Amino acid sequence: MQSKQTLQVAVLTLVALGLLAVIFYTPIWWVSLTAPNYPEESFPDGVRIHFHMNGVFNGCQKQVKTEIVEDEALDCVHEMDTINHYVGMYPIAAGGPVERGFGQFLMAFMGVMLISFICTKPKLRMTLLGVGFAGIAVWMAATLYGKDGFSLQNAGYVSALVTSLDQEASGETSEPEIVIGGVAGVLKDSLEESGVEVILPSQVAAANKSKSKSTGAEKAHLIKQLKLTYDIDQVKSDTLSQWDGSAFQIMSWHYAKSLGRYFNNQEEIVPMVKNLELAIHVVFVGILGAMALVVFGSRKNSGLLYWLLILVPIALPLFFLIDYSAWLWWYGHTLNDMGAFSVKPFMPTVFGDGKVAQFTTHSYPYKGFGLMGLTSLILAVAALIRFKQLKQHD
Repeated sequence: MQSKQTLQVAVLTLVALGLLAVIFYTPIWWVSLTAPNYPEESFPDGVRIHFHMNGVFNGCQKQVKTEIVEDEALDCVHEMDTINHYVGMYPIAAGGPVERGFGQFLMAFMGVMLISFICTKPKLRMTLLGVGFAGIAVWMAATLYGKDGFSLQNAGYVSALVTSLDQEASGETSEPEIVIGGVAGVLKDSLEESGVEVILPSQVAAANKSKSKSTGAEKAHLIKQLKLTYDIDQVKSDTLSQWDGSAFQIMSWHYAKSLGRYFNNQEEIVPMVKNLELAIHVVFVGILGAMALVVFGSRKNSGLLYWLLILVPIALPLFFLIDYSAWLWWYGHTLNDMGAFSVKPFMPTVFGDGKVAQFTTHSYPYKGFGLMGLTSLILAVAALIRFKQLKQHD
């Protein structure tokens, strides 16, 4: 009976572990803006973006119609940033920088916890946790603080950082070409006729241009683009800082560049970047502390610390909703005074449909969130079986 229950727990937990891997690469939530400026014929889903564990990606599809000619789909992450900045909202890339940067480590953390939960022998379980956590700790330290450690980040995260800058490095030491699409592009001609010089953000994501390359070659190409843009920024800055390729350096620089993309107010940006750098150090140490706590709690088959091995992965959908809601609040309550329009702080729609000026907002869970719910259900069944197993053993 005990062996059968252990097998059931193992099968259910391994299925959940596989789902966690899929979730990391699957869109979890989608947000869309619809307005008269974006007719349904050209924008059937409005200006749509997809939230992943490692970044925010374009949700707009290329339109193939007789009356519409598109070489590539409009990048709606850029488009939404363009819309939002008019009311003083910071770019999408300014939200959740720590969560996205640590996403791969946190998912691996939960994976090790689930594998160890299968084991009913405390000594073996502690060994599994110790070895697994040690590997994650080395990987995390090398990525964050090691020279060229950013190359150890996943390709999706690297791609999201490159495209969020709305730039494509050309390989030359000149300013990267910038192009703006959609509603901002419609204003281009009239602005230029008025004698206003317009710098247009690019619609072409570098990652999409490298589809024929292997994942490793593509990621290296994207990192090279980041380095080129970084070097250009350093030439322009008063304090020259050499590129070391660590994730800590790139996360800090990218965050500052994202904040200053529309509102280059250094008095506000510098303290925010300092807070991010502090948060990176705190989370790094916090994860190490959590590892030690979990290993300590696994020394017996009882107690809250033991059950955290499975309760934490079960609560993943709740963690996502809390974090997502908190960042939406931040966007609506951290409005820059340099915006074209002045609006009162507001809470963007977390779930359902809302209204902001002439825009209708839509915010709903997507495939990844459904997989999160399924994973939680499977793990809840595994936890119940293990609970009965331990009770019978006692």
